[in-house]
Amino acid sequence: MTAITVAIPTGRARTVSPLRAVLRNKLALVAVVVLALMLLAAVFAPLLAPHDPNAQDLLVRLRPPAWMAGGTSEHLLGTDQLGRDLLSRLIYGSRISLLVGASAALLAGIIGATIGLVSGFLGGWFDRVLMRIADIQLAFPSILLALAIVGFLGSGLWYVIIVLGFTGWVSYARVVRAEVLSLRSREFVTEARAIGVGNVTIMRRHLLPNVMAPLATIGTLHVASAIVAEASLSYLGMGVPKEIVTWGAMLANGQLYLGTAWWLAVFPGVALMCAALAVNVTGDVLRDVADPKAYRR
Repeated sequence: MTAITVAIPTGRARTVSPLRAVLRNKLALVAVVVLALMLLAAVFAPLLAPHDPNAQDLLVRLRPPAWMAGGTSEHLLGTDQLGRDLLSRLIYGSRISLLVGASAALLAGIIGATIGLVSGFLGGWFDRVLMRIADIQLAFPSILLALAIVGFLGSGLWYVIIVLGFTGWVSYARVVRAEVLSLRSREFVTEARAIGVGNVTIMRRHLLPNVMAPLATIGTLHVASAIVAEASLSYLGMGVPKEIVTWGAMLANGQLYLGTAWWLAVFPGVALMCAALAVNVTGDVLRDVADPKAYRR
């Protein structure tokens, strides 16, 4: 009896679970841990913060961190010019940064996905008008556009979220449109049209699930840019109200004391950098997971 040798192809692309992708990438694992710690700090801020973030005590103003001369264990990261505990303010500031980042990304994703679906699926003058609007918005730097709108509407937490959402939808719309253009001629869309399924149902039930992976990737990356944008607006005094603790406002207050109390600006800056970096690295992992060619045996 003749033996038959079957060649098993190797090097074939395969998908990988998000957990396995994170475990295989040490930098991604660190980023996910940092992001998880920030989320826990934001959710449980009242329990984790050792002091009221707005409580003032001029007797302990400008105290250095605990490991420096003059520092105390009562204020691990020191105090600011009004004697407020810096660690408590950092913990409460994470709430605003993550809330604004996630909410702005969600709002921009909803707007961009809707416009991208309609533009790519219907085509014609819908596509031309919507894409020209996107081109016009791209002609203006997003931060300048946000400054102009916030200056007109006024400062406020929800104003900032709405402004960052409405200025960040273009990237979602372009990616979704490109995906829909390649999907609308596929067999499952043609068959759905043949049996009388409406356009709205086709976009909602057949096209939208197929563009969720790139949407999630862009959304994760947009969270980081929204966090930085919110900090920029707060730094300029045009973000959320001053009584609400934000990392951007802490940076603005600390810049005047860089020579005598460096911790006022350094710690909020490090927190902002770590948050943006952790979200960006997590977004890169999601992009690799969504790409079936990203990992090979």
